Amino acid sequence: MPSAAPRPDTATRLEPFRLRGANFNLLVLRLLDHRPEAVVPAIGDQFRRAPGFLRFAPIVLGLGDIQVPPNEVDFPGLIKGLRELEIMPIGTTGGTAEMRNAALSYGLPPVRSVGGKESDDIAAPAAPVEGAPQTIAAPPPPAATPAAARSTMVVEQPVRAGQRIWAEGSDLIVTSTVNAGAEVIADGNIHVYGALRGRAIAGGANNMEARVFALNFDPELVSIAGFYAVREGFPAAQIGKAMQVRLVGERMRFDPIT
Repeated sequence: MPSAAPRPDTATRLEPFRLRGANFNLLVLRLLDHRPEAVVPAIGDQFRRAPGFLRFAPIVLGLGDIQVPPNEVDFPGLIKGLRELEIMPIGTTGGTAEMRNAALSYGLPPVRSVGGKESDDIAAPAAPVEGAPQTIAAPPPPAATPAAARSTMVVEQPVRAGQRIWAEGSDLIVTSTVNAGAEVIADGNIHVYGALRGRAIAGGANNMEARVFALNFDPELVSIAGFYAVREGFPAAQIGKAMQVRLVGERMRFDPIT
């Protein structure tokens, strides 16, 4: 019996895979304490107060605030504890080369942001060898041109539970409702012209000037540039009202919109 002819779509395709460069939006978990016994329970408490927050999210660990020797950081404990909370640590950013090397030995490679500096790499620069010819430093790059006006993403449909919308490099406007269990993220400001019942994370690019505006303020969680508050911490008089949230120093301020 003759064999079947190869399918046209596979007959001429020789390579089994292809590699392509791509940019992804990733949240950074900035570690202010290196101990799993301090970090993991605190995040677990956050989960209880804001169910679904960061669930199954790929996370980059920010090491820039850790001031202990690399051998004192329990990376296996951090990885195990985060995975038990259904958070997926995939890499690191910041910190010393020694700290990044220590994390790499446990499967967390350094992740360089788009346009990141060479200091984000693993290897430290080699010391000059005595007697070797010295190179002349290259001139500094020209000053950056002023950034273009920030664009805006507009979402006209309700954001349903389980949805996550990220406005990369822009503000986000939602003209409908952000339902409980939904998440809206923006590198700039967030405007919700309906009810905000889910989670709103503004200033995703560490923009401390970002704000969150909602005509019906009833979120599970609101965050600006990494600083956050959950619903249990909101005064009852704010719930259901038109509100704006902003940072004053490192404190969140809630003001009515009049």
